[in-house]
Amino acid sequence: MCAAPSRAGSGGSGRERYVRVFEACDEDKKGYLSREDFKVAVVMLFGYKPSKVEVDSVMASVQQKNSGVLLEEFLKLMSTKKAAQLHHSEIRQIFTAFDMQYKGFLTLEDFKRAFNSVAPKLPERIIVEAFREVDQDSDGHVSFKEFESAMNYGQNEVSQLYFA
Repeated sequence: MCAAPSRAGSGGSGRERYVRVFEACDEDKKGYLSREDFKVAVVMLFGYKPSKVEVDSVMASVQQKNSGVLLEEFLKLMSTKKAAQLHHSEIRQIFTAFDMQYKGFLTLEDFKRAFNSVAPKLPERIIVEAFREVDQDSDGHVSFKEFESAMNYGQNEVSQLYFA
């Protein structure tokens, strides 16, 4: 088990922090993180244990060449993961702003109110079409999952695969 570097979560750029965590988790100074080392590093950086699927996909992508995750690969993976996490947080904030009554879902009225505040000249039929498109199960409510799916439409699926 790797020892926590002195306050891994504090100060420095993301890159510096990732390097400190990598070095702390590469206890034997092998130059790479094993499967277990990688899991601990993700816990230290993001506060959760990665799923088997996430670890399998990362290890499969690096193990043709190496015994584990090299520092440069680790830095790229963690930067991508952080960007995906920030994107998810922004989507949650937008959803919450639309959900003014804190119902946990959006109605057509919520959509109309939101669109009218940002695009007052947008025809109502366009707003209705947009709502129907996002309401994937046609239950008259847009859940956060449906909203997030619509917001991510067309995004690079690699980050979704690694960090779902």
